[in-house]
Amino acid sequence: MSTGAAPMTADPADRPFRVDIAEEAVADLRRRIAGWRPPEREPVDDQSQGVQLATVRDLASYWAMEYDWRRCEAKLNALPQFTTEIDGLGINFIHVKSPHEDALPLIVSHGWPGSVIEQLKIIEPLTNPTGQGGSASDTFDVVLPSDVVLPSLPGYGFPGKPVATGWGLDCIARKG
Repeated sequence: MSTGAAPMTADPADRPFRVDIAEEAVADLRRRIAGWRPPEREPVDDQSQGVQLATVRDLASYWAMEYDWRRCEAKLNALPQFTTEIDGLGINFIHVKSPHEDALPLIVSHGWPGSVIEQLKIIEPLTNPTGQGGSASDTFDVVLPSDVVLPSLPGYGFPGKPVATGWGLDCIARKG
């Protein structure tokens, strides 16, 4: 993924951020997943009563034994990340500038449950459509800073966790 130089943000409150997950935290998570006690098998042979036990067991096994946390960490750290504070809450975001001068700023937010990791695959096509076979006009023909900003929703991933109610999607959109 071509991300260019790490952009400087206009706000001096924005600070560079790197993901650095302690090995002890990964080992603890793996131990907790391995110690999970599954419920009894569902009484039906389809998903009419929810996700089937075999699927959940496979997923737990994947997260406990196979998921490459360091690869994910490296993927995130290859991108320019920042933290800032909005209304007293720490917010983490990825800020990738387009090489096209006329690109329109775009804020992309992940859903719940989820994280910015789900959105990483769209950064290159949005910031550099010419590298994907598109044209420069696909970046929107507006003379503004050329940005894609991917914030983590408060309380999910790396940002701070709200201590009061009211941080729903409407509030987050107004503050973004």
